[in-house]
Amino acid sequence: MEEIYMNVEPEKHLELRTSTDETGSRCSEKKFHGAVLFSGLLSVCLLAVLIGLIVHYRDSSHRLAAELSAVKANLTERFQASDGQLSLLTAERDQLNASLIAMTGERNRLQSLSKQKKTCPTGWRKFSCSCYLLSSLSGSWERGRADCRAKGADLVVIESDEVQTFVSGLTQQPAWIGLNDKEVEGTWKWIDGTPLIKTYWVKGQPDNGGGSSRWGDEDCAHIRNEENTRWNDLSCTASLRWICEKLL
Repeated sequence: MEEIYMNVEPEKHLELRTSTDETGSRCSEKKFHGAVLFSGLLSVCLLAVLIGLIVHYRDSSHRLAAELSAVKANLTERFQASDGQLSLLTAERDQLNASLIAMTGERNRLQSLSKQKKTCPTGWRKFSCSCYLLSSLSGSWERGRADCRAKGADLVVIESDEVQTFVSGLTQQPAWIGLNDKEVEGTWKWIDGTPLIKTYWVKGQPDNGGGSSRWGDEDCAHIRNEENTRWNDLSCTASLRWICEKLL
């Protein structure tokens, strides 16, 4: 019985050992396969992450490139616009400089002329910036104006108290001046277009002849009469002397 027991016992022990070794081997194999599977999954995840990063980087690069291109185009457009404005300003500056030079030259010319001694022709009298002449002939208002024009002048225009005083001192007799209302009755105008502002009419004048057929239409003005040095209206065909004026 002991021999049989001794013979059987090692076999069981061997079988138990073999079974244990196989179980350990299978566990190790399962662990190995698990590790391999985990490594594979990890690699796939890492690969997916890497691909995602590459795609994201590529999209970001394209977007950044597009933004940079837009910024460059905008800056180029602004630069071109600024360059155009600069050219325009430069042209305007040059034009202003040219105008300034021309104006300076004209000013210097006028100043030079003003320094020159200016005199009136023989027989004319100087007052302020004009020369005046009392005619030696008599005639209508139109004849007097034609004579003044032939002398490079025109009938006198009176714009101030000083000129009124000076002109009235040129003659002791009535003389035509450059004032009329031929175009519109009652609207008196100077021959040079100067508006009539200051007036020196005799009291009750102008009256256009007072409606009397004896005097007719009185559309022309003269200075001085028997009473004073003020103005009166008279028929333009009346025969009077006249006073011419021309600028120095």
